[in-house]
Amino acid sequence: MFAPLALVANLASEAFMILASPAQRPLAPAASHRRFFDVQAHRGGRGNTVENTLPSFAWALIHGATTLELDNGITKDGHVVVWHDEEITAAKCIDTGPLYPGDPDFPYVGKFIANLTLAQLRTIDCGSKRQHGYPMQLTYPGTRISTLQELFDFVECADPHHEVLWNIESKVDARHPNRTFGVTDFVEKQYEVFKRSPYKGAITYQSFDWRTLVAMKQLDSSITTSALIDDETGVMPDNSTTPWLAGLRLDTFPGPTLSAQVAQAAHHIRADILSPSAESFETPVPDPEMEGYVAFTTREMVEEAHRLGMLVKPFTVNRMNIVEQLLDWRVDGIITDYPDVVRRLVQQRGLPAAPKYPKQRVLGCIKEHLHRQTMMFH
Repeated sequence: MFAPLALVANLASEAFMILASPAQRPLAPAASHRRFFDVQAHRGGRGNTVENTLPSFAWALIHGATTLELDNGITKDGHVVVWHDEEITAAKCIDTGPLYPGDPDFPYVGKFIANLTLAQLRTIDCGSKRQHGYPMQLTYPGTRISTLQELFDFVECADPHHEVLWNIESKVDARHPNRTFGVTDFVEKQYEVFKRSPYKGAITYQSFDWRTLVAMKQLDSSITTSALIDDETGVMPDNSTTPWLAGLRLDTFPGPTLSAQVAQAAHHIRADILSPSAESFETPVPDPEMEGYVAFTTREMVEEAHRLGMLVKPFTVNRMNIVEQLLDWRVDGIITDYPDVVRRLVQQRGLPAAPKYPKQRVLGCIKEHLHRQTMMFH
C-alpha cells in the first residue's frame, strides 16, 4: 500500500537516460547562494511540479532556484511536515486506505494535519493530482508528504556544499487556533529541526502570523525572519485589530501612506525581510499593463523598507510584467511558482543567477530518498 513503485520506476528511467548524456560540470564549492539574486521556488515551484513534495524541490534545484520556499505543518504526534494547507484536501490528495483496519480517523482526506499522525499521513497519495490552475504541473503518483528533516536530508544529498537557501513558513492559523498547533509549538518544534541541520544559517523563517517571528527572534536572534503580509492580513474589513500582526495596527505608524506603514510595522518587529503580496486582492485585472491594475507592493513600500534596512521579496509573482516592474523597483528577491522562467529574466537583466544543479546528481538523490521513505513505512 505504501510503495509508490511507478514513481520510483519513473525516476530510475529518467536517471538512466541522463547517464547517456554528456558529463555535467559539478558545482564548485562556495559560501552560499546569497551572492545571487534571490529567485525563490514557491512550494518547490508548483507551476512545474506537484507542490511541497520531494520531487518539486528536486526540480527547483535542477532549474536553478536560489531559495527553496516551503510551508510547515505539525502532526498530531508532533512531527514537522512539509505541506501548505491546514487540512488534507481532496483537490490535492487521495486516500489509499486506512493505516490499520477499522481506524476511526479514516478517511484522512478532509482532516486537519494537526489531527492526524505522521503514520496516517504516510498512507495518503499527494502526488497524483494536477492542479487546474497549473496545467503544466508534473505529477508524481504515489508521492507522500515528507517531514522537514527528510527534505533537509534529500537536499543535502544533492547539495553537499550546503549552498542553497531556504525560506520556511509556519502555517499557524491566527484566526482559528483550533485548526493548527499554536505559536509556541511551531517555533520550538521547527527550531529543533533547524538547529540540527547544517542549513541552519541558510534559513529564513517567514510567517503571516507575526507572533511566530517575534518568538523566533526571542529564541534565536541569529535566525533571519521575513514578515509576510497582504490585504487580508494587514487590515480587517471592520477596522478591528488584525490577529496576524502580533497586536500591531498599521494605522498607528507614521506612514504617511499604507505602503510606508507596512514597512514600518515589519521593521518594528525586527523582521529582516518584508515579503508582501505583489498584487492587491482587490485588483480587478491581473497585470500592470492592464487598465485598473492594483498593486499591493509599491515602489514606496520597497524604498521605505530599504531605508529601514530590510530586504524586500514579494510573493507570488507569476506574470513577467509584474516581475519586470518589481525588478525596476529594485526588490531583492522574487517568490514564484515558475523559478526557471523568472531565473531567465534575471539573467537577461544582467543580475547574478544561481547555478543549476546537475540533473544526474539530483535525480539519483531523489530516487534514493523516495525509496528510503517508502521502506521506512512499508
